Amino acid sequence: MYKRFLMTALVAASLAVAGCGKSGSEGAASGGDNAPVRISVGSYNLNNLPFFIADSKGYFKEVGLEVKTENFAQGGSKVLQALVANSTDVAVGFYDHTIQMQAKQKDVVAFVLLSRNSGLVMAGRDDATFDPARPETIKGQKVGITAPGSSSDFFVRHFLAQHDIPVDSISLIGVGSGAAAVAALEQGKIDLLVNYDPAATLITERKVGKIIIDARSDDGARQVYGGLYPTSVMYANQSFLEQRPDAAEKIARAEQKALKFIADNSAEDIVAALPDSYVSGDRATYARAVENARAIFTKDGHFTPADLETPLKVLREFNKDVANHDIDLSKTYTNAFVERASASAPAAQN
Repeated sequence: MYKRFLMTALVAASLAVAGCGKSGSEGAASGGDNAPVRISVGSYNLNNLPFFIADSKGYFKEVGLEVKTENFAQGGSKVLQALVANSTDVAVGFYDHTIQMQAKQKDVVAFVLLSRNSGLVMAGRDDATFDPARPETIKGQKVGITAPGSSSDFFVRHFLAQHDIPVDSISLIGVGSGAAAVAALEQGKIDLLVNYDPAATLITERKVGKIIIDARSDDGARQVYGGLYPTSVMYANQSFLEQRPDAAEKIARAEQKALKFIADNSAEDIVAALPDSYVSGDRATYARAVENARAIFTKDGHFTPADLETPLKVLREFNKDVANHDIDLSKTYTNAFVERASASAPAAQN
């Protein structure tokens, strides 16, 4: 709690020094930290849509921040590695990675929650032999995930742990996300695919296969995990948040703009705002995927502490480092920056 109090105090002190007046540009209102920020994203999954919108709509520039983005398109674990190696400043990845890092004595802190729920599905071709009512039928299957160490990987390991099935009874294969992941299923390279929208919608729209387990809705997530499973976040090393609180607040403000745009606009208008590089498949199908995923997004980037217990419980089932470590969830996230963003730019949120 002391660490989080210190972080909040640092934000407040920085803003007090920089000044919070609204004269001039919107960016000037949140302080003088205008140095570029490197932001890396792990995939084109729709869980990360608020970041894509903020980038495409120029919201970072509007709040006075220059960002340099990189998309690894290989899963969140690659982005996490880049963050720990200090080759990026901020990651767009999944919240559960902050828990993993605390177990390794690394202070990685989530500071904006983009997606409040999993968004994951498990799909198979129409002739799939796996039946979740008979968990043992997963044995011998080739299961596609975005990447080893990703939350799609955790989804599979959670299912196996729940049913006392050894991990080595299946083959886990990294296939990325979006259209590439769907192609792996369609071409028979894998038997099952654990992925997010737009892949989930692409599978049904293209009649590649069927959804076998669906955790996109709140009810579905509770059936799979026992509760909501927060996923996409903006996270950074604690040192970055302490050294550049103004930049973190600007990122939070840009993401709040993006979340509001998603909430206020049709799926078609949301997709129209994206460049082709962010769209998997044709735009009409992608718009349907956006509509299917709409319920997972937060309204303003705030974390709900009780929901963070779910990923901790899941990780403890198969991650020995997490299971053997006394995890303090209050050190894995902070609401300080979204709260400051809301307070310093009320007009932008209305």
